Amino acid sequence: MTPLERSAELRRLIRHHEECYYILNAPEITDAEFDALLHELERLEEEHPDLVTADSPTQRVSGRVAAGFASVEHAEAMLSLDNAYSEEDLRAFDERVRRGLAAAAPIAVDQTIEYVAELKIDGLSLALTYEDGMLVRGATRGDGVHGEDVSHNVRTIRAIPLRLSSRPAATSGGSAADPVPAGRVEVRGEVYLPHRAFERMNHEREEAGEPLFQNPRNAAAGTMRNLDPALVARRGLSAFFYQVVPGTGSHADTLERLRRWGLPVEPNWQRCSGIEALLSFCRSWQDRRRTLDFDTDGVVIKVNDLAQRRTLGSTSKFPRWALAFKFPAEQKTTLLRRIDVNVGRTGAVTPFAVLEPVFLAGSTISMATLHNADDIARKDIREGDHVIIEKAGDVIPRVVGPVLAQRAADAVPWTMPSSCPRCGSVLHRAPDEAVWRCENISCPARLQRGLEHFASRGAMNIEGLGESLIAQLIAQELVRDYADLYALTTAQLASLTSSSTRADGQEIHRRFGEKNAAKVVEQIERSRTNDLWRVIYGLGIRHIGERAAQVLARGFGSMSAIGQATREQLQETSEIGPVLAESVRSWFDETRNRELVERLGGAGVRLEVPEAERSRIAVAGPLTGRSYVITGTLASMSREAATAAVERLGGKVTGSVSKKTSGVVVGSEPGSKADKAQQLGVPTLDEAAFLALIGDIPA
Repeated sequence: MTPLERSAELRRLIRHHEECYYILNAPEITDAEFDALLHELERLEEEHPDLVTADSPTQRVSGRVAAGFASVEHAEAMLSLDNAYSEEDLRAFDERVRRGLAAAAPIAVDQTIEYVAELKIDGLSLALTYEDGMLVRGATRGDGVHGEDVSHNVRTIRAIPLRLSSRPAATSGGSAADPVPAGRVEVRGEVYLPHRAFERMNHEREEAGEPLFQNPRNAAAGTMRNLDPALVARRGLSAFFYQVVPGTGSHADTLERLRRWGLPVEPNWQRCSGIEALLSFCRSWQDRRRTLDFDTDGVVIKVNDLAQRRTLGSTSKFPRWALAFKFPAEQKTTLLRRIDVNVGRTGAVTPFAVLEPVFLAGSTISMATLHNADDIARKDIREGDHVIIEKAGDVIPRVVGPVLAQRAADAVPWTMPSSCPRCGSVLHRAPDEAVWRCENISCPARLQRGLEHFASRGAMNIEGLGESLIAQLIAQELVRDYADLYALTTAQLASLTSSSTRADGQEIHRRFGEKNAAKVVEQIERSRTNDLWRVIYGLGIRHIGERAAQVLARGFGSMSAIGQATREQLQETSEIGPVLAESVRSWFDETRNRELVERLGGAGVRLEVPEAERSRIAVAGPLTGRSYVITGTLASMSREAATAAVERLGGKVTGSVSKKTSGVVVGSEPGSKADKAQQLGVPTLDEAAFLALIGDIPA
């Protein structure tokens, strides 16, 4: 056998045994025998460098990533899923699906829908791009539109093939192989850390005196964002995949196709005809999930037929054809040591419970939310009580209530403090709110939380600017507002200290150092050129989330235009209602806030959409200068598709009707907007007229 033939045979054997071990959990050879095959291939490629291929197993681990991760755009938006917490929620979802399909096609509303139920993997969402079957890119979910390019780290995960196969998988029973897709295809899934790998990794960290990871999901997310692929390879990550972009046929077909391409698919998925079959699947896994080698906190439910999915469409946040059912939360009892309060970036003062640490649903809990003072009084929770805690959705710890039989005789009701614990200002509570607030805009606690939000991944994404460093910057009076970040120097940061807690509870203090300081300064510098919507979101304007920030940036094009817009002009923007418009206008009416924006601009932070991108957003077309409102349900398309059609022709879709509205599109079961259009004399269009307007081009 020639070196060329032997190298090809070794690559085939190694990939086969990777599948057996990492995907099928059915190894056919020992670790030593596998290593011997890999070492033989390494020697052969070293002797014949021309034999090295991009998909060779020897190319999985490369050198360190030179800098931070680049931002890349997904083939289509990666939406998150809406959650359900009860069987009633599931039945309501099934009813919405049946109603939605019945409204769009001559199908009975009591039809039985076929779903696919999959275990929900508690990991990190990932999108892989293959070009003619070869892995060319791996990216995190990010904000759903753009993610971080983590290709170097993806290549180290042995469960992920570097090249797709076109042969039946080992368990396919001889079923026909799907050909390797020509051109570019994106597959999506979840990266996770198996329990055995998590336990081994934490054992190694404990021996090294390093802080332990709290749970496998945090460990997986932290690992994928590490700049050293060799370290990522040692962690033992794995993955499951469940989507192809673009998709065809049914979801069940997609899962089978992914498996035949050699990608790992979680094997416990099941077709479910109707709601009762879905409920049965969810009940069956509520306890059995503890037997798996990975964390799952629920079941993902998806309409099987992809054509039906397109009919149902999506909201701005969630697909209407899918839902995540969360298993009932696990509960434990522990001691409530005391009730403290936390001051948020908006001045909201929120109580939280300091607990005797207890292990619950995969992590050790020492604090839990208490919502507000009214909730504490209603549940009659007192310091010194034994309390029941649970993880809401298996994520956020909360106090369910006290165990009254164990209450001490001298326990007294808890009262909200009258002054801010950080600045001493008197707390205020609006008559129509349950939240107490510190109104001092210069309060160090408000600045702390505000800076944490400003630097967070969803906002300005300044890596390394964490809670401890921000606290020191405020204490040293190096930062008094967000704009001060852009004047920081490497020398200023290098003189600060960082701290961490070892497994034995000992706190370790280290000088921040010039190398770490330089990285943070580099991240701050990079953030100057962030998209405008990230700046808007980072400012922490009340009620303005990522989506609203994106809508404002797209609709106005600059911070200056947003700041000068009236409440009415803001409401004419698609998806911006009265509450959001009032919040934006009130924020810009504050002199200090306008001064902050000016200082950010003076520091070189981009406060407008670049001209090239703005011209792409503001498409000139037959509907340029016109605005429309959509009310009710359209039979031929989703509201999102209708909005996209108007925008492609240069128009815009707003959320409220005014005298300036060009027309109101009225579908079935319209709301009050149709009545307001009649009152104001605004033209209305039925679905046929709307299709004629847009040239019958539903997306």
